[in-house]
Parts: sequence; structure tokens; C-alpha cells
Amino acid sequence: MRRLISFPCDGAMLVGTLDEGALDTGLLIVSGGNEPRMGAHRGQAMLAARIAAKGYPVFRFDRRGVGDSEGVNRGWESSGPDIAAAVHAFAEASGCARIIGFGNCDAAAALALHGREAGLDAVLLSNPWLSDEPDALPPAAAIRRHYARKLMDPREWLRAARGAVDFDRLRQGLSKIAAPPAPLDATAAPLLDAIGHWGDSAAIILARGDATGVAFRAAARGHGFPMTSIATDSHSYADALDALEREILARLAEAAASDGPSALHDGITELKNTD
Repeated sequence: MRRLISFPCDGAMLVGTLDEGALDTGLLIVSGGNEPRMGAHRGQAMLAARIAAKGYPVFRFDRRGVGDSEGVNRGWESSGPDIAAAVHAFAEASGCARIIGFGNCDAAAALALHGREAGLDAVLLSNPWLSDEPDALPPAAAIRRHYARKLMDPREWLRAARGAVDFDRLRQGLSKIAAPPAPLDATAAPLLDAIGHWGDSAAIILARGDATGVAFRAAARGHGFPMTSIATDSHSYADALDALEREILARLAEAAASDGPSALHDGITELKNTD
């Protein structure tokens, strides 16, 4: 069964959707960008229905100033209170003992930075967003992968011979590859540190051909984060929803089988003690 839930956050009323399930481990889906809780092409709504059909409750919500929710949209960086309010509302409505957070792109960054304080037990971070590029070109790591694939395709050599290649853009891309790596900016470095502090409670899911995912893999090299790649170029897994569902279900099953203490229980108890 699917139902709407309204809940408060810093003086604003937020709106969320609960897909009910019989199990006591649930999934909180956090939307990226300014996307409403249904997700791109209703992808998050479909994913929620599929996960709930396996027995796991799923909650999606619009943060302040997005979709059906009141308030001012101050971006993902300020979404900590929204995530905490959603966790609390989800726990009360579903009775979940454990809640795992899932987010794509800057929603993954928000979960890495704010999820622990919000009371989440673990996070699934998909194609974590690191920072805006200073130009219109994709990240250098994504450009390298792009041209490596093209060099292996005989049709691309034929296109070049026919003059169908944008040589100015090719020159720009090669220049970016040849430039020395830029230092991590004020967003990327804290994000990588935050993911590291989650330890085994954070898992990374990357769309293999997605520019954001490729850039994250390159930046995170040497950190030892557990990463799983899904064979798609789609940032939102539009053609790989089955594979994404399998990864999420595997993590939910691990959490459900855990006998350790729940961060959610501690967070809800603390909130009740301060009421």
C-alpha cells in the first residue's frame, strides 16, 4: 500500500510517500538536485514499489521548497534537517528498527555528510557528486574513458576520415586530459572524508559509463571504498533498474540480518528525550 505523509521540518510542512512493507528494515530515498520525490521519469517511484514488494518499507520525500513541500529550497548542502525529519517520520509511520539511506549524485553527497546525524544506520551512495567542473567539458577521467572507447571502435576512425569529428572539441578534451590534476575543492575533500568515516556502513554504486561516477572513481582511488559498478551509461539507471534493485536489496538484506545496535533507535530515543 502507498500513502502520503506530511511532517514538520523547521517550521515548514514536508510531504513524503510511504510504500509499506512487512519487514522492520526500511529504505529512505533522497532525491538529487531539485528533483521531486518521484525521480527522473518516475524512476524513484518505480524503484520504491519494487523494493516494497519484497517486504522492505520505502519512504521518499520532497525537501523544503521542492515538489509538494513548503519552505525555501536552499540546496542539498542545507538538507541535513530535512533528512533527519524524514528519518523520524519514516520510523514513526513504519515502525522500522533500521533505515538505510539511498541517494544519487548530490543526494549521495547529502547522505554522506548528514546521514549519520539524521540517524541512518547505513548509506548507499550512487554516483556521488564531488564538485562543479570549471568548464563545460566532462571531468578528465570521463574524457579519457570516452576517447579510449572511441579508439577501439573502427566506425569512429571512419568518421574521422570523413571529417565528421569536432576537432576543436577534441583539442579541448585532450588539453584537459594533459593538464595536471586539480586539487580537490572545498566540497570534494570533506565528502571523501565523510564517506571514510562511515566505514563498512557506506557502499558506493556507480553507473560504469556515467561521467559523475567515473569522476568519483578517479578521485576516490586509494581510499579503499567498497564500490560496485553497474553496466550502464545512464546516470539514473534508466536502462538498468533491475541491476540497481538487486544491489539495494542485497544491502537491505545485510542490514536486516545484523544484530548490532541501531543508530536509528538511538536517534529516536534522543529526540524523544528532548521533547
